[in-house]
Amino acid sequence: MTILLYTFITVFTVLAMEFVAWFAHKYVMHGLLWNWHEDHHQPHHKAGFFEKNDLFFLVFAIPSATSYIVGLNVDALFWLTFVGIGISIYGLIYFLIHDVYIHQRFKWFRQLDTKYSRAILRAHGAHHANQAKEAGESFGLLIVNPKYFRKRSSWTTGE
Repeated sequence: MTILLYTFITVFTVLAMEFVAWFAHKYVMHGLLWNWHEDHHQPHHKAGFFEKNDLFFLVFAIPSATSYIVGLNVDALFWLTFVGIGISIYGLIYFLIHDVYIHQRFKWFRQLDTKYSRAILRAHGAHHANQAKEAGESFGLLIVNPKYFRKRSSWTTGE
């Protein structure tokens, strides 16, 4: 029973992180901390390997690390360890899809070609089509609007 509970906590946390990431992207990255995120929306902005937007790695690493530290040191809160694991798994998924696959910061996944991978690329492309703080769309990563599974030409016609 305990293994099932910890597995549930981990999987639930991974799934919940998509909504946390959506909220943070829409209201924090495109809100209060736009000055960190803005360079990510600028074409050819890179002066080096890192961009200010990479600071958000630390923002998401803090609750994960805190969950590990507290969960591993307070017996009654051991379940928090699995929250930390879930956040870490989502972080790895985010890194592999966003930084490796979409933005090709590492040239590892050049051959992905499924309906889902194309939809993720289209949704992210639509998000980056707007370089301003306001009026963006598609703030999530893994859950994409069904329209992105169709060709771009049919997005406005509703076909």
